[in-house]
Amino acid sequence: MVVGARTRIVLAGALATGLCASTTLAATIERPDDTLRALLIEAIAHADSFEDRFDAEVWLMDMSGRLSARMPDPRERLVLLRHVHREASRTGLPPELVLAVIEVESNFDRFAISEAGARGLMQIMPFWLDEIGRPNDNLFHVATNLRFGCTILRHYLDRERGRLGRALARYNGSLGKTWYPERVFRAMRVRWFTP
Repeated sequence: MVVGARTRIVLAGALATGLCASTTLAATIERPDDTLRALLIEAIAHADSFEDRFDAEVWLMDMSGRLSARMPDPRERLVLLRHVHREASRTGLPPELVLAVIEVESNFDRFAISEAGARGLMQIMPFWLDEIGRPNDNLFHVATNLRFGCTILRHYLDRERGRLGRALARYNGSLGKTWYPERVFRAMRVRWFTP
């Protein structure tokens, strides 16, 4: 592909401001290889939270491209995306919001542990396991972590009567401050928002 001088300047500016333009462009112009194509076909066939196959194909392909820099393994990416979409749909949250929370909380490291002891993708505190009588659940297990995280975020969103900024601050334990919701909103706007 030949890139003109003007395009190179725009791309350089976007990269310099942290917009990750190259990842977004790569997702829109690169053809998937045979392995990724097979994985997408499998993921779409098992994407039970989508209304139809076309929606699954479009969303999974788009988000897989956006996530590829953080998760190079296409199989791992598609498994995560299917779980994110399923849990977000189950709780009535936009899946892009869940992806933004994961980015801010763990940067997609499913084995992340915070200084406070929160674990996994959505940084769930282990005390929740005892609170609900499931001490043997594994918060590093993707489906378990997402189930907890989406359920907790949905609860806080309901508790805050739909005020997402307050719900996010409550989720993070920083109610009354705006730094955490602003980080999530920025991640959603820059990387995960779909017009």
